[in-house]
Amino acid sequence: MSALTWITAGSLAAWLWLLLCQGFFWRTDVRLPERTPPSVWPPVAIVVPARDEAEVLPSSLPSLLAQDYPGRAEVFLVDDGSSDGTGELARALAAERGGLPLTVDSPGEPGPGWTGKLWAVRHGMALARARTDATYLLLTDADIAHAPDSLRELVAAAESGGLDLVSQMARLRVATVWERLIVPAFVYFFAQLYPFRRINRPGARTTAAAGGCVLLRSDAAERAGVPDSIRQAVIDDVTLSRAVRRAGGRIWLGLADRVDSVRPYPGLGELWRMVSRSAYAQLRHNPLLLAGTVAGLAVVYLAPPVAVVAGALTGETVALAAGAAAWAVMTGTYVPMLRYYRQPLLLAPLLPFTALLYLLMTVDSAVQHYRGRGAAWKGRTYARPEAAP
Repeated sequence: MSALTWITAGSLAAWLWLLLCQGFFWRTDVRLPERTPPSVWPPVAIVVPARDEAEVLPSSLPSLLAQDYPGRAEVFLVDDGSSDGTGELARALAAERGGLPLTVDSPGEPGPGWTGKLWAVRHGMALARARTDATYLLLTDADIAHAPDSLRELVAAAESGGLDLVSQMARLRVATVWERLIVPAFVYFFAQLYPFRRINRPGARTTAAAGGCVLLRSDAAERAGVPDSIRQAVIDDVTLSRAVRRAGGRIWLGLADRVDSVRPYPGLGELWRMVSRSAYAQLRHNPLLLAGTVAGLAVVYLAPPVAVVAGALTGETVALAAGAAAWAVMTGTYVPMLRYYRQPLLLAPLLPFTALLYLLMTVDSAVQHYRGRGAAWKGRTYARPEAAP
């Protein structure tokens, strides 16, 4: 057999293994677990780190202030050095809309070794401890809009299941052509790397969270030393979940029904920066992991369509058949995610093209790192590697 046939056979074997043995990552029915309302609703502090979020705040903050929560809840928005009037806008929205009490404060510039977001979260948690006796902390990004019952359902799930961390992957905005091509695949790849069902098993080694919506028990945060123990993390959500699990916490992660990101990524450039800013950090800034990732993406995602075309041109029927089968499995596993995002299923066969874009974004992330630029976000650059997992 030719080298192409061997490579394509390996790709097909990889896809069959992913289909059956990777925690059924492709299924999108992992939603909040069964829950019953607690007899007493515990107090909650909602912490929102915000840096230059005036564009999205009118679509997100009112949804937090309007939470229909039977217990006591308070919102702490931490203005992380914004230059666009984020803090003033937050106060104006609270005065206009009413609802839950809102405190807006600023922590100043991050301390040595801290990323900006975690510095803001630390300040918000300290405010919450000083002013409330919150049993839970809802850590949510400034671009996340919550349905009125979001907090109630999260707390009910945590109380019913004895969970220390409940996280929902917010439904990201999908409106433009580039968002349709890249955003559903972003969640698909995340679930492939961190299968939700596997994460949700008690005692599982695999762990992750989605930083846009994390409900965390206050005592679990203290046991894990959060956020101080993860202060250098660029990929803060996954690192947070590891810290909580190491401290004996129980974790649940799934897809959201009524928690949505309102942040637009209209063009390829914005999406490219969103992925590349942390892609190499995900690989622990390890060149061997980078090489393995590039090779793996090429074999698993790019080899099948190449084999179909090359096999048709050269008459290598085995390569063509194996490539077509692998491409079909790939396409089939992507369909549920496209349905979740309410996108045309005709996008499913284009997943190899999207994977190529992600491969290039990952390489670009490494190039930027070795040029000394590190992970950059909203005017800040973090050149230091992640805290050890």
